[in-house]
Amino acid sequence: MKLDVAPQFYRPNVGLMLIGPRSTPGGRRVFVGQRLNQPDAWQMPQGGVDKGETPVEAACRELGEEVGTTKALLLRESRAWVTYDVPEAVQPSHWQGRWKGQAQKWFALAFTGTDSDIDLAAHDQEFGAWRWAATNELLGLIVDWKRPAYEAVLKEFSDLIS
Repeated sequence: MKLDVAPQFYRPNVGLMLIGPRSTPGGRRVFVGQRLNQPDAWQMPQGGVDKGETPVEAACRELGEEVGTTKALLLRESRAWVTYDVPEAVQPSHWQGRWKGQAQKWFALAFTGTDSDIDLAAHDQEFGAWRWAATNELLGLIVDWKRPAYEAVLKEFSDLIS
C-alpha cells in the first residue's frame, strides 16, 4: 500500500472548500475568511496536519477551529497534494527554513448549518471576518502566490460548484 504523504520540503496541510447552500449567477458560494494578520487577504480555511493525524482528521479539526462549526458533509478529497511556495517575506518564523511552502490535501464539504452556526472566535481566531463568495470571484480575493493552487482546486471540484 502506497502511503499518501506530502512532497518533501512542503509543510503538510489541508484546505477546505466549504460549499454554501445557495448558488449565485457566478456559481456556488464558498466560505472565505479575511486573515487577521493580512486584512487584504481572503482565503478558504486551511491548516497543518498534526503528527499522527490523517489529512481527513486534520480537515475535520480545522473546520471546527477556523469556522467554529462541524456542520458539514464531506463530499470529496482531492486526488493529489496541491503545492504552493510561500514567499520568504511572509513565511512564519516557526518554520525556521524547514519548508518552502505548503502541500495541501483539499476537501470539498457541503455546509449543512445556518450562518448563525459559524463562530470565528470558537478557537484561536484566525479570521477577522467571513463571507460567502461566488466561485467566479474567488481568485480575485486570494493573494497572487496562492492563485495557481486555488485554480487547481476549482478545476478538481468544478462538478460540485458549477
